[in-house]
Amino acid sequence: MDGAQLRDARDGTPDRAPAATAPSPARGHSRWVPIRRLGAQHRARILDHLLRLGEHDRHLRFGCAASDAQIADYAAQMDFERDELFGIFNRRLHLVGLAHLAYLAGTSPRAAEFGVSVARPSRGRGCGDRLFEHAALHARNRGVDHLLVHALSENAAMLHILHKAGARVERDGAESRAWVSLPPASLASRVEALVEDTAAGLDYGLKHATLSAASDV
Repeated sequence: MDGAQLRDARDGTPDRAPAATAPSPARGHSRWVPIRRLGAQHRARILDHLLRLGEHDRHLRFGCAASDAQIADYAAQMDFERDELFGIFNRRLHLVGLAHLAYLAGTSPRAAEFGVSVARPSRGRGCGDRLFEHAALHARNRGVDHLLVHALSENAAMLHILHKAGARVERDGAESRAWVSLPPASLASRVEALVEDTAAGLDYGLKHATLSAASDV
């Protein structure tokens, strides 16, 4: 399994990404959403988030009606050293948004595959857009030229995000494959990522402290 679907995309990814002239993902949402980088210590929260997805949402996320066992296997195989995972937490530290950025070996230009899921009560707030933007920022800072996204053609929310990012979308029946070109890393992009990561860490710490204080009352 790879970082974005219940399969090994590294075996099936072409050596070269399609040529693209798309602009970088647009930024500028008025409402800031703290996005925290996740580590192995968050594996249980990740699994809980994915298991809470309904049948249709699992179909959109994984391209199939993934079973609980398949999802558990997917979460167990996550490589937090090779890939990057990002999450949005609510006030009770429940993971309500999850992005998986899987770095693909042996591709030229260098590519990463992006997958995302948002809990149903948290939709319509721009979480998917922000997770995509955040992942794209981190990918370009690691020298990635293109993001690859596999999505079902019925996944209107994901396709909307991709079209806004200027993606090149290739449709094949019920499935779509999109390539998003990324600009090179810059001092500004590195500073932006550092500021966002620091702020998200502080936000997470504040929520954790608030929950701990409430439980002691």
